[in-house]
Amino acid sequence: MTKPQDASAEPAPRTATGLLDRTFGLTERGTSVGREVMAGATTFAAMAYIIAVNPAIMSNAGMDRADLVSATALAAIVGSVMMGLWANLPLAVAPAMGSNVIFTYVIVKQMGMPWQGALAMVGFTGVLFLILSLSKLREKVAKDVPEAMKIGIQAAVGTLIVFIALRGAGFVVQNPSTYIAMGSLRSPPVLLTLFGLLLTPVLVVRRVPAALILSIALVTVIGFFVPGGNGKMVTSVPSAIMSWPRWPTSTFMALDIGYLFSHFVVALPLLFYFLCAEFFSTLGTLIGVTGAANLRKPDGSIPNATAAFATDATASIVGPLLGTSVVTAYIESITGVQAGGRTGLTSLTVAGFFCLALFFWPIFVIIPPQATAPALVLVGVLMMQGLARIDMTDLGNAVPIVLTLLVTVLTNNLINGMALGTLSYIALEVAVGRRLQIPAMVWGLGVVFIACAIVISQIF
Repeated sequence: MTKPQDASAEPAPRTATGLLDRTFGLTERGTSVGREVMAGATTFAAMAYIIAVNPAIMSNAGMDRADLVSATALAAIVGSVMMGLWANLPLAVAPAMGSNVIFTYVIVKQMGMPWQGALAMVGFTGVLFLILSLSKLREKVAKDVPEAMKIGIQAAVGTLIVFIALRGAGFVVQNPSTYIAMGSLRSPPVLLTLFGLLLTPVLVVRRVPAALILSIALVTVIGFFVPGGNGKMVTSVPSAIMSWPRWPTSTFMALDIGYLFSHFVVALPLLFYFLCAEFFSTLGTLIGVTGAANLRKPDGSIPNATAAFATDATASIVGPLLGTSVVTAYIESITGVQAGGRTGLTSLTVAGFFCLALFFWPIFVIIPPQATAPALVLVGVLMMQGLARIDMTDLGNAVPIVLTLLVTVLTNNLINGMALGTLSYIALEVAVGRRLQIPAMVWGLGVVFIACAIVISQIF
């Protein structure tokens, strides 16, 4: 005769069953395989625009667009797989928006650096970031760079992305009287861009699934029927719908290490930008995603943070080897978390969808700038949201931020904005008697910017 079960006894804890459960801790984190796969599909839908946008931007540096589609997807696959298996976090990884703009329009087109040398610089930044990620130095970097400088740089890049996107779509044009002006509303491509600019934020605020990629797809399809300025339609007919994945032959292992070291002084400010942008972007994404998923430890720390940072750093080494820019964790991962994603299986699912995307590269290469511009504008707006955290009535904060933002956009040069923002921060801190509170890193950066200005003035 069996004893009656004690009603007051607590239920036995659930135990992990199956390989996937044991590997990713699905039961421990209160999730399932089906929920993780659905979360991965949701995250991919939210960030799939990168397959179209990244090649559209970086091809302006003289790189092959079809190869860039492959490099973008492969970098996302490698980074997301590493994040899933090593860090076991529901974070998708792909080439960074903002860094690809700086790579193309600042380093290559403005500074005249060949894209092979620029890839070497990005790869070198990944090595530095990896060293930081595996040491205690990353905490020091996070602490020493002032918040006003971080936000100023991020907002400046966001504004630059908006300007470049609108200019590339023909919505913003040169004007001899006012320097820049809006394109003619009698131009069909300009009207198509305007339609996208109105449609995309509406889809986003209405929380339409895959809003950005849906907007890109719709504008691209409409472009088949809209005449462009060259006698052709805005969107060209693709050579095929599907094709075997294309290896990025022209960009793979094309780094020019020698050029980087022969122009190291000129590259220093850009190395600082990429290092800070990658570090703080990853940090912000980790904080946001793990918080939304309730994955933080009782003391508030991020689980597997070192592995997550090291994954980003390693992916930013692999990315340039394939032929793309800095690779980073995507804040769009929050959409997957909202769909129930809690483990690295979500990231592996994202990687699987990027594998499928490799078979559709003929479609991605015909997407016009009028279709990608609205998505880029939204990305730029999101990068400016940090301004809300700053007290703009304090000139010590406001002046460096505004100078960084405006000078970057008006001169179309991030280095100019960063330099004036940094030097104004130093000058204002000294003026109010806080000289001793200026971090050594900021003093060093000021010296680097002055030295860089002297070198560039002698070159150009």
